[in-house]
Amino acid sequence: MINHQKLSLWISIKKLLLLVSIISSPPVFAQSLDSNHNIDSVSSSFINKSSNLHASLPVNSVSGKEINQMVEELQDLIYRVESTLITVEAKQVKYDAPMTTVADYVLKNPAKSNSRNNESKSINRYGNNSASKAIANGKQVLQDFPILARQNYSQARQMWLEARRSLWDNYPVDSHFAQPEVRAMWVDRGTIVKAKSKEDLKPLFDRMAEAGINTIFFETINSSYPIYPSRVAPAQNPMTKGWDPLQASIELAHERGMELHAWAWIFAAANQGHNRILGQPENYLGPVLSRNPSWVLKDQNGHVFNRTPGFKKAFYDPANPEVRRYLLALLDEIATNYDVDGIQLDYIRYPFQDKITRQNFGYTDVSRSLFKQTYGIDPKTIKPSSPAWKQWTNFRIQQINSFVAESSQRLKSKRPDLVVSTAVFPMQRLERLSTLQQHWEEWIYSEWVDMMVLMTYALDTGSFEDRTKAVFAFSQKNPSLIIPGIRLLNVPNAETFDQMQSIRNMPSGGFALFAAENFNSDLGVMFKQTQGIAPETQEPTPHRQPFESAFSRYQALLKEWNFLLINHQITMDSRSLKEWATQADQLGDHLKQLAQNPSGNNLLLAQKELSSLKAKLPRYLAKHQQKNALQVETWNNRLMTLENLLQYGERTIIANLENPQKITTNR
Repeated sequence: MINHQKLSLWISIKKLLLLVSIISSPPVFAQSLDSNHNIDSVSSSFINKSSNLHASLPVNSVSGKEINQMVEELQDLIYRVESTLITVEAKQVKYDAPMTTVADYVLKNPAKSNSRNNESKSINRYGNNSASKAIANGKQVLQDFPILARQNYSQARQMWLEARRSLWDNYPVDSHFAQPEVRAMWVDRGTIVKAKSKEDLKPLFDRMAEAGINTIFFETINSSYPIYPSRVAPAQNPMTKGWDPLQASIELAHERGMELHAWAWIFAAANQGHNRILGQPENYLGPVLSRNPSWVLKDQNGHVFNRTPGFKKAFYDPANPEVRRYLLALLDEIATNYDVDGIQLDYIRYPFQDKITRQNFGYTDVSRSLFKQTYGIDPKTIKPSSPAWKQWTNFRIQQINSFVAESSQRLKSKRPDLVVSTAVFPMQRLERLSTLQQHWEEWIYSEWVDMMVLMTYALDTGSFEDRTKAVFAFSQKNPSLIIPGIRLLNVPNAETFDQMQSIRNMPSGGFALFAAENFNSDLGVMFKQTQGIAPETQEPTPHRQPFESAFSRYQALLKEWNFLLINHQITMDSRSLKEWATQADQLGDHLKQLAQNPSGNNLLLAQKELSSLKAKLPRYLAKHQQKNALQVETWNNRLMTLENLLQYGERTIIANLENPQKITTNR
């Protein structure tokens, strides 16, 4: 714990120095740290820089905006750690009682009026002592930081870093607390080709199962090479010839109670990075485009490979009917010949077209002819400043939309139980449509996809949350599940776990981890302790049992409310408490009935009660929200998740009950 006597002494010294016009030190912003530094090197470097008084004397000022940003970052981290602690503590059996019973108990045993005593109890109520101390530490630093930062930023920053490190180190990862959610892992081509047999893949699948992963996105088509021996594609990936990794992995996943979804590159057909691995010329178009040059997508100057930083790729022309028939046949082959649980469409877009690439794609003979037939103009003559440019953009958007629609409908007609997902960019809508022609809002509203997996990869939780906010603002009451993606490469384990906890406070159905090649053993242990499921335990998954998942998640929320009420951490008048408790229990009863007996009527009753509780919650918690805004926001998000699960269940479970010929199989 940070020595707060030392902190108070520093504050006094700096006030004195300020009187004699000593100027504060230059700021080094928290956000400017090299993303590749590990936590230890970051913390130690700043501790060493300010280890003596003279080295840390202020020489410049730090802005109020920068101080506020750091305060907000630490405040959010404190909340996520404490929120996790509450979830852990609330799992105890004693909080299983109906909320009306707890409300009666609280009213008969009111909290003592001594505010200092109550504040002490609020910290000591947790069983995890080290996490409790880290939280108390962080709150004290949060209180003192703004004053000290204006007087000696270097010293204040050191204490801020120590507080953050302490919170990361003391995240409660020694207890199981995960709720029903999609916990997915992308298993990448690099990991697959390193294995030479089913036996070689077993350790990875064992680790994923022990870590509570329930869904695998298995890279099945990469750079137009299928990972399996195909009768549709001209060539299997040369590095997997002689065996069938897809079949082996399906068996390994199902033996361990996990789902396996075939992850397929759709319109990206050639990759310079992959060509180098195979010893091919850098601009080799791959086994499909090299045989079908008219299928190659071109930019306005006839160039094929996009200029996006990183490994450059060549794409199929999404408007070409022959391309579409070939890709649909490939997806049909996977869904028909393999017992996959889902198919994920990746690279379901045009290449990047922005100020960096200075390219616009779509200028093939087929695309130009189709556009001219419709609009009477050759797109090569249209400039971005022209009014007709919007028509050209919409034309390309429609090529992607129609392929998503057609592939989903064809796959579902053959395999009604198949889960269709897409890997998409969480960019702002208008920018995304002009840059990628990826209109995933339409896919969701039209119910073509079951899960939308966001590539929200970030090195820190703040950036991660920024990338998800706009999507979740859109997500209210949508009939598909939204699953944010978390990057593992170069991200410390504590930061990864923090991003996961951030997702659990969002209106989300789960998360996906990218990728298996960066799934280290320490992270596996952390996951096993917090979300690992015993082989004999049956846990519902949102995309298979949405109603059971909604009921289970709501039970966990009720227990958190009970925990906080019993510990006198929520205060309100007796009338509001009784009304809230009664309505909360009624919603629990309706969700239980729906889970046990799915029907249109039970769904309607649950939706009506949920909507009513969600509308009244701000009134019940008006006083609590004044000091606990993040907590109330989280509860609203969790109720929103329940709304999404019920709507997802309405279009899958209830729709299938009304149409027995399309019954979805629950694994």
